[in-house]
Amino acid sequence: MIGALRTYVAVVDRFNYGLGRVIMFGIFALMGVLLFSSINKTFFTPTLWTLEMAQFLMVGYFILGGPYAMQMGANVRMDLFYGEFSPRRKAWTDCFTVLFLLVYLAILLWGGIESTIYSFQYGGERSPSAWRPYLWPIKVTMCIGIGLMLLQALSELAKDILFLRTGEPVRHQDQEPSDAL
Repeated sequence: MIGALRTYVAVVDRFNYGLGRVIMFGIFALMGVLLFSSINKTFFTPTLWTLEMAQFLMVGYFILGGPYAMQMGANVRMDLFYGEFSPRRKAWTDCFTVLFLLVYLAILLWGGIESTIYSFQYGGERSPSAWRPYLWPIKVTMCIGIGLMLLQALSELAKDILFLRTGEPVRHQDQEPSDAL
């Protein structure tokens, strides 16, 4: 079982790490769209598509970068008590609290899949804006991102279980030793 957990953690962490490193450059695409929008509004005719495209890019950036942020420990915690816990107690606490996250993500994924199916079933759902883009690409992106976040949350749970069983923190290859647990 320990070998299977280590393999799962390695595969999920490697994939989400690689995707996160690529997605982080999406901020430049977002900046480009917003710069184009600003220049157009100032000197030329405002465009219909830039605001919504910026929103779509931001959703993709945020949702696909979430698993990477979780893996790197960049998520927000309430450290009122947690910061004073021993590493073992932190692992036990994380094992318990990750269950709430898993339930939330599962419900979110279920709703996202239902919404994506609806978007495909009814002739390609479109935004009610003047630009009227199809909504299925962003809905599929959201489902993929939520699914990857679910896999990463399970990876974090596996890391805590491995730490509790072996006493050794499991860290990503690019993390500093002080970043683990």
